[in-house]
Amino acid sequence: MSFPARRPRRLRSSAAVRRLMAETHLVPSQLVLPMFVREGIADPQPITSMPGQEQHTLDSLRRAAAEAAEAGIGGLMLFGVPAVRDAVGSGADDPEGILNVATAAVAEEVGDALVVQTDLCLDEFTDHGHCGVLTPGGAVDNDRTLERYRAMGLAQARAGSHLLGLSGMMDGQVEAVRDALDAEGFTDTLILAYSAKYAGAFYGPFREAVDSQLTGDRRTYQMDPPNAREGLVEALLDVEEGADVVMVKPALPYLDVLADVRQAVDVPVWAYQVSGEYSMVEAAAGNGWIDRRATILDSLMAIRRAGADAILTYWAVEAAGWIRSGL
Repeated sequence: MSFPARRPRRLRSSAAVRRLMAETHLVPSQLVLPMFVREGIADPQPITSMPGQEQHTLDSLRRAAAEAAEAGIGGLMLFGVPAVRDAVGSGADDPEGILNVATAAVAEEVGDALVVQTDLCLDEFTDHGHCGVLTPGGAVDNDRTLERYRAMGLAQARAGSHLLGLSGMMDGQVEAVRDALDAEGFTDTLILAYSAKYAGAFYGPFREAVDSQLTGDRRTYQMDPPNAREGLVEALLDVEEGADVVMVKPALPYLDVLADVRQAVDVPVWAYQVSGEYSMVEAAAGNGWIDRRATILDSLMAIRRAGADAILTYWAVEAAGWIRSGL
């Protein structure tokens, strides 16, 4: 029997060979941990739909941030859960609001070791759960919302955030926040644009994590799942407006969009492995249907392979430990 001279299996013949021949690499510094801090609780509260995750107190947030720094991950993305909400999300830019207080605490704790990042969106702070200010008819008012984003961006920068995660999907949000930051001297504060953030079913557990007050949906401002080319348009607009980093969210269901955005822009591209992705794996692993560790690492590698320079993932610290131990 005749065989071709080229035998690709030679490149997989041992763990050492596979490691040497790997085309894609995952390191702890490419991982960002999303964290939730809740106002008015005495002890951390488990998030039942996200096993292993919790709403932190300020003290437990500090401890978890220190553990994340020790793990060598790249950064933290903070989400605040306020005790009181109103129609315009007043707590979002209140210096004493939970997210801004938590940002200052984390910046003090680990600001030299990690990139401290903050979610810049009104949905956690509004009593209607939408990402912006509403018109009398109940629609999200894009331009009035931009004014709230400007105020929120300045509050977060003053609190010590290194990077603002603009996740509201308002037209012109990057330019509006960049102008506000620069006018106040925060020229070094980074902007991460959630450029291709798709509406859909993968955010369910996150609603519990932030105690969302949302009724209805966000399909008039988040992207429609059938549209890939539109994701490129959004990313290119955000880069033009001054985004330092652009993001695709969710990650695994939109790897095609992620790959296309990576090819189209010359700034870092990140992806967010969202709550639904996390909870599905945890549920399947909890039932013994899949190998939990292998599935988590497979999913992270897929996101990297598609072009993500960094990944927001709730497994950041745990995965970093596996990576350091040799996967």
